[in-house]
Amino acid sequence: MINPIEGRLADLDERLFMPRELSWLSFNARVLQEAADESVPVIQRLRYLGIFSSNLDEFFRVRVAEVRRLITVSTGGKRQRAKELLETIQERVSALQKEFDRTQVRVLAELRKRHIYIIDETELSKQQMAYVESYFTQAVLPALEPILLSDEVAIPALADESLYLAVDMTTPEGSRYAVMEVPSDALGRFVAIPRGRDKQGKVFILLDDVIRACLPKVFRGVFTVEAASAYCFKFSRDAELEIETTINESLIEKMASSLKQRRKADAVRFVYDATMPETLLEHLRKRLGFGRYDSLIPGGRYHNSKDYIGFPNAGPKYLEFKPMQPVRIRELDQTDNIFDALKLKDYLLYYPYHPFDYVVDILKTAAIDPAVTAIKVCLYRVAKNSQIVDALINAQYNGKRVRVVVELAARFDEQANIAWSERLTEAGIEVIFGIPGLKVHSKLFVIDRMEAGSVVRYAHIGTGNLNEKTARLYTDFTLLTADSEICEDVHQVFEFLKYNYRRPDYKHLLVSPHTSRNGLTRLIDDEIANARQGFRAQLFLKCNNLVDRQLTLKLYEASQAGVEIKLIIRGMCSLLPGVSGISENINAISIVDRYL
Repeated sequence: MINPIEGRLADLDERLFMPRELSWLSFNARVLQEAADESVPVIQRLRYLGIFSSNLDEFFRVRVAEVRRLITVSTGGKRQRAKELLETIQERVSALQKEFDRTQVRVLAELRKRHIYIIDETELSKQQMAYVESYFTQAVLPALEPILLSDEVAIPALADESLYLAVDMTTPEGSRYAVMEVPSDALGRFVAIPRGRDKQGKVFILLDDVIRACLPKVFRGVFTVEAASAYCFKFSRDAELEIETTINESLIEKMASSLKQRRKADAVRFVYDATMPETLLEHLRKRLGFGRYDSLIPGGRYHNSKDYIGFPNAGPKYLEFKPMQPVRIRELDQTDNIFDALKLKDYLLYYPYHPFDYVVDILKTAAIDPAVTAIKVCLYRVAKNSQIVDALINAQYNGKRVRVVVELAARFDEQANIAWSERLTEAGIEVIFGIPGLKVHSKLFVIDRMEAGSVVRYAHIGTGNLNEKTARLYTDFTLLTADSEICEDVHQVFEFLKYNYRRPDYKHLLVSPHTSRNGLTRLIDDEIANARQGFRAQLFLKCNNLVDRQLTLKLYEASQAGVEIKLIIRGMCSLLPGVSGISENINAISIVDRYL
């Protein structure tokens, strides 16, 4: 079996594989193309800029951090290849950032044409300044917690991906430095202000510029500020969690401890205002412990452009996408009990073109249906105010046996999932955390129902999270079925997750890590055999990412045998299509549009 590190280094062979990091950057470039597309409503274009920025933040926390670890653990030529990859990444990111800046200028200009303005503190009229000062005193100042920089006092661990202002002050006693977090999570990044006599429409100012406009007031009563300037900065830390193997802690305790360690993880990017004085930058670098120069990236005046995702539509409705009405399914709408409809046939739902309501409905119905005896479900990411969780708790209160598999290691949702597991446990629900060393990514549930004296099962098999919010944003599939063999397979998955010393024999499902690879290989081999015998041989694969080395090599083998292969890969794709003698029979596309 190939060592994971060796396999990852082998993936850097650009003759056969596109490095996954470069492929991911190509995906984010496609998101940026949506922001540049003039046929897209202008508010949505601004939000695509926010999505691009948010994606890039995660890219540094996950992908760039992994490449840095590769450099650390490898030697010789392998280390050199990883270093060259990191250099290429930095070049591509720099090019994308320049394109982002150009696109942002065009989008903001389009907003101004529609009388929506984002101004800074230097453009405020007297009336607007009075409003900003009042807002600052009432809302912003109570939320600020400035930290004075000195050699005597250690700086606490600053929050990863939060926006900070580094303040350079002149006082009668000399220069002073301070750092403060911009409280955009609590107050929002965009502050609506009076438009002034010379403007129509809506005017906004960024929260960081509100603070800049009132900077001396932050330190009033502490010392006199003769002059002050503030410069934005942020940093990204390695998001990899190290789970300790101590046996005297529960998994929740281990995860909580790992999350605390993440706050102190190595920085993979420190982005700052390029106009920041060198003395202040050097002071920050030393105080925050940034030792690697290539982690320091000069940028513009503003950071955390991901906040554009939440920019309000301050103009006509046509400035954003027209709401789409999902296609209703008559049989599911007209039935008195959704289980009656599922007895007759299976339903394949495609979100967001079909409503997610049907999935919520089946769980709500199960919670109060006297015939339902048990519900088992996997939760990976759920909505903030989850109707799914509410339905499961209601089912427990109504006497059902409810078992929930919560994946504590869902990246960036770890803290939320700890809270969900505690809430479910408090309700009396059986909560399990899967199998050590494996991430439970399944989107499954199975419902046991007594019918004519026997247990009849109903199952959900999906590609997307049981999350009513993201089901409106991403395309995903759900199969709702009462097929007894498929439902038994789903039931066996849950049995394995609880009693993992028993390995089930699945009839229909391909389940990682047991049967997925062999099952997919067998299906591809069938098409290879068809091609070699002169029969029609075709393969269609749609997935989120394709970066598995062995599967990619198998697809190359199929292409060389004459199998026609069509791929729809949303994000990362290590496979190189259309290469003579290797993959000329493979056509790969990525669909990035309104629904990501």
